[in-house]
Amino acid sequence: MSKRDYYDVLGVSKGASADEIKKGYRKKAKELHPDRNADNPDAENLFKEANEAYDVLKDPEKKAAYDRFGHAAFEGGMGGGGGGRPGGGFQGQGDFASAFSDVFDDLFGDFMGGRQGGGGRQRAARGADLRYNLRVTLEEAYNGLQKTINVPSSVQCDECNGSGAEGGAEPVTCPTCSGMGKVRATQGFFTVERTCPTCSGLGQIIKNPCSKCGGQGRVQRERALSVNIPAGVETGTRIRLAGEGEAGMRGGPPGDLYIFIDVRKHEIFEREGNELHCRVPVSMATAALGGDIEVPTIDGGRSRVKIPAGSQSGRQMRLRGKGMPALRGGTAGDMFIELAVETPVNLTSRQKELLREFEELSEDNNPESHSFFSSVRNFWDSMKG
Repeated sequence: MSKRDYYDVLGVSKGASADEIKKGYRKKAKELHPDRNADNPDAENLFKEANEAYDVLKDPEKKAAYDRFGHAAFEGGMGGGGGGRPGGGFQGQGDFASAFSDVFDDLFGDFMGGRQGGGGRQRAARGADLRYNLRVTLEEAYNGLQKTINVPSSVQCDECNGSGAEGGAEPVTCPTCSGMGKVRATQGFFTVERTCPTCSGLGQIIKNPCSKCGGQGRVQRERALSVNIPAGVETGTRIRLAGEGEAGMRGGPPGDLYIFIDVRKHEIFEREGNELHCRVPVSMATAALGGDIEVPTIDGGRSRVKIPAGSQSGRQMRLRGKGMPALRGGTAGDMFIELAVETPVNLTSRQKELLREFEELSEDNNPESHSFFSSVRNFWDSMKG
């Protein structure tokens, strides 16, 4: 059976460009791949035929020979066709594996991360990100502060300028992968691609490692960093310092430093977002008669608060703008005063006598108690009925 024209096999014209030939091949490879045509017994032969055609037409010298002599260019040792590689009807196992590797690269190289700059070689490894937990007081969170922290980290080796090589010499191309960063192994029908074990995918090795950093390009050192903590931060706030993480391997870019804020609990104020709450004890007399009290504010000042006569425990009063500042600007929160009416203890005999006398005279002065016990009596009466 005569061999089909290679251009017809790929569905392109004879004047097709290299890109058009490649696109035609990719289309045919997807269409004819045996894995997608399990029920078609001719798919494998057609797939091999497409590989054979592409193997010739992608090579400028082979393509020129084929355009001049046709299939005869690769038969009988004629015309520089590469020793009859593609000419005998189908390719040998090694040739087919090579062609399949090409289609694997074409179809899946971008998805799998192949075909990176430098023939698949990975970039120098980026340094790791670091986390630093910083505890601040509520007053510091209110005012903001500039704080110096000491961060143990990896920094660029100054002996080799981060190259990892003695004297700052340049790394050399890895002999195992020829700078590709990956090696291939043929296993029957498939070609498997793995990260190069010699250079760990970098495509380069260091012949004489730096004595100070051992070829890593970085050393361990504690750094002092000045950090600006803005006013209004709260527990869980994250501050990112770009490029202040660990140095990268062999001149790779550094990671970032993330500072996580933890605001300590305060002995007077309780925080809810931008609001502050303060529980203030008041005497029975002040709650009953009314009066003025002084309460602290987070800025270190004092505010005078008027207590209305007859105030009960739990009553709240608002001090506008006396809460926490907004982290990204805007109106500050409010402060809420919650009254806690305090029952006196350790009474003297005279105080007890006065309270008993007051109790006898205060039947109509406790509206909540009067209402509650009236409801209780009605409940008992209904149960009897």
